[in-house]
Amino acid sequence: MQKATQMINRRTFLQTAASAVIAIPGVRSLPAIAAGSDAAPYPTHPVRWVVPYAAGGATDVLSRLVCQFLQEKLRQPFVVENKPGAGSNIGTQAVINSPPDGYNLLLTSTANAINASFDPTLPFDFAKGIVPVCGVARIPLVLVVNNDLPVRSVADFIAYAKANAGKMSIASSGIGTSLHLSGELFKAMAGVDFVHVPYRGSAPGLTDVMSGQIQGMFDNVTSSFELVNAGKLRALGITTLERSTTMPTVPPIADTLPGYETSSFYGTGAPIDTPRAIIDLLNRNINAALNDKTIKMRLSELGAIPLTGDATEFGRMLSNETSHWRRIVELSSQHKG
Repeated sequence: MQKATQMINRRTFLQTAASAVIAIPGVRSLPAIAAGSDAAPYPTHPVRWVVPYAAGGATDVLSRLVCQFLQEKLRQPFVVENKPGAGSNIGTQAVINSPPDGYNLLLTSTANAINASFDPTLPFDFAKGIVPVCGVARIPLVLVVNNDLPVRSVADFIAYAKANAGKMSIASSGIGTSLHLSGELFKAMAGVDFVHVPYRGSAPGLTDVMSGQIQGMFDNVTSSFELVNAGKLRALGITTLERSTTMPTVPPIADTLPGYETSSFYGTGAPIDTPRAIIDLLNRNINAALNDKTIKMRLSELGAIPLTGDATEFGRMLSNETSHWRRIVELSSQHKG
């Protein structure tokens, strides 16, 4: 997983988009939006930032942090619009069907990489409908369990699951989510079996884990680390190869299951054929937001890792993530069979 970071000074935006030097698939080549040209500089009116999830949680926090910065720098409102449903597909399709003028942006996520493989009936092709703009953040997941479960490590959990095959329940935020498939990958690699119980979101699943109705859950560290710190849940392992800054004492699951790795990621996309000058301008300013001292501190508090880089790098990451999750979906199907 790539986590390139680059320190730059926060500065007031005083120049418009310059000509691109790297070709980005799906982006129409147009002259740069130069100061003093006849064309009005972008943006000239509010920009819609679509979050394909319900209000609240990491997606809203990340989006509002970035949008506030963009609003201050580009001097137009960047409005966060929650458009949940169908595992992010409703909001994604709404942006794909929007005019490619830079005024409709999508908070892309792991779901977009997963859905391409998980649901062959999708009415759109994400890779052909959305052009990558910029990464935002990567968030590790953590395996948490009820405090009464007699396990203290990933190895203990595997042994307990094998001794209680089919009797344990693991929650997720929904079928086909990164939380669900992280559990499926764990089952396949560890050779264990437990019942998957999907919920409409992470919060109700965590509530039932705390009450003991469900034994465990793979969850984003953003929504679970405070519960762990408060002693309401026990954390056994992080899904990334490195430890999380919010849970530094929790070891990677890969220490016990070599090769195990998942995470949630978020970024920005726009409708295909959005002008290159607009893509470049947004990319520069989102990168500046992610390198802003205050925003970096807030992301760190959430356990989120900034994903900086140009649009081509983000596009490459999207492609790699899609392939990664496709393999997990296939492995999960083989394990079930």
